[in-house]
Amino acid sequence: MQNIAPFHIAIPVHNLDECRIFYREVLNCEEGRSSDHWVDFNLFGHQLVIHYKPKSEEVLHTNAVDGKNVPVPHYGVVLPWEVFKSFAEELKTKGVDFIIEPYIRFEGLVGEQATMFFLDPAGNALEFKAFKDMSQLFAK
Repeated sequence: MQNIAPFHIAIPVHNLDECRIFYREVLNCEEGRSSDHWVDFNLFGHQLVIHYKPKSEEVLHTNAVDGKNVPVPHYGVVLPWEVFKSFAEELKTKGVDFIIEPYIRFEGLVGEQATMFFLDPAGNALEFKAFKDMSQLFAK
């Protein structure tokens, strides 16, 4: 998995300015191209684009995973273990309100991983995770 291609994801946001600040200053994403309706970001080497869309009244849906209510849909990045730990601490210091606080999921089982969930200002759910053993990423 050394040569993973960057993914591209475009997500809706109802306040472009507020989300631009969140991704740039809270998540430390480098800003790329932009227009009046969208902004590109470098999210750990992947292309994330926020696109303006009027606010939706849709409620957050969740599914139970490991006894927690995991928001669906969600997106994020699988980070190296040490990067996850420092990123989680940085988010805590910036006052991020977690849906699911950073913790170890499936501890002692196949697929053991560190994970955390939170929302951006538009209500998009993000998950960042890490595996001590990356060979467990797709393990059954």
